Amino acid sequence: MTARHLPSTTTMQCFEAAARHMSFTRAAEELSLTQSAISKQVAQLEDYLQHKLFRRVRRTLVLTPEGSLYLSEVRKILAQIEMSANTIMTYSGHSEVLRVATLPTFGSHWLSAHLPAFFAAYPRISLSITDRVQAFDLEEQDIDVAVFHGHGRWPNLECRKLFDEEVVAVGAPGYLARQAPSCAADLADCRLLHLSTRPDAWHRWFADQGVGTDRSYHGTRFETFQMLIRTVMAEGGLALVPRFLVDDELAAGRLRLAWPHVLRSPDAYYLVYPEPLGELARVRHFVTHVLACAEAGPGP
Repeated sequence: MTARHLPSTTTMQCFEAAARHMSFTRAAEELSLTQSAISKQVAQLEDYLQHKLFRRVRRTLVLTPEGSLYLSEVRKILAQIEMSANTIMTYSGHSEVLRVATLPTFGSHWLSAHLPAFFAAYPRISLSITDRVQAFDLEEQDIDVAVFHGHGRWPNLECRKLFDEEVVAVGAPGYLARQAPSCAADLADCRLLHLSTRPDAWHRWFADQGVGTDRSYHGTRFETFQMLIRTVMAEGGLALVPRFLVDDELAAGRLRLAWPHVLRSPDAYYLVYPEPLGELARVRHFVTHVLACAEAGPGP
C-alpha cells in the first residue's frame, strides 16, 4: 500500500463528522461543504475499504459494525494529527520539552509539590508529564525520565534512588471506632482494600508480625493509591499505604493508624532514564533537581 492510495485527512474528517451527527447534511454544515460532497467522500471511502460504513434504517442513518470499528480508528488518527499540529504550533526554538512519566499518586502528591521550583530554575524546559502504573520501556514509549517503584535494577536504565518506603495500615476514625481492633490479628476481620500492583501487601504485613490469616488476599483492588486512600477516608475499609502519601491526612485526623506496626518495604522509589540520555542537559537538570528534593525525605 503506497501513500498516494491512503484515504485523505479530509475524507476521514467527512466520515467522522457524518458518524458523529448521523447526518450528511449536518456534517456538511459543520465542515462548510455541500451534502453531496460529504456523500461522495464517504462513498469513495467505502469503495476503498470495500465495506459499507453506513446503512439507512427507516430513513435514519446508522453505522454498520465495520463503520463503528473504523470510526474508533479514525478518531485516534485525527486526534494524533491535531496533537502533532498543536506541538508544532506551540513550539519555541528557545525551549525544550522533557517527557516525564510518574506513578499517579506519587506524581500528584510528591512530585507536583517540587515542580514550581524547577520551573523557576529552568524556564526554558517544558515538561510533558504522563501517568504510568507499572514499569515500562521508556525508549519504546518515547519517555525521557520516569519514576519507578521497585528493586532498582532495570535493563538499560540509569536508576537513581529517591527514598525508601514505610508502609502503614490506615483507616477512617469512624470505621476504626466501629471495628475496635485490639491486636494486629483483628484487622483480618475488617474489610481489607488492596492496590492491584501489590496483591501480597497485606499478606506480608501480617507475616511480618507472625500473624497467620487466610483473608490477606481477599478484598477490592484499586489501580491507584489515590482512589484507594479516598475510599478508606470514606470509611470503605482499611488499606496499606506508603506513609508519606497520608502524612497530611494523619496529621489532620482524617485518617488514623489502624495498628502501629510499620512494614519497611524492600522496594524503593527510583528516578530512571535511558543511559544514553544522561548527558542531555534537560535530563541532567531535572534529575539533579529531583534528587536534591528527595534528600530532604519523602515529605512533600
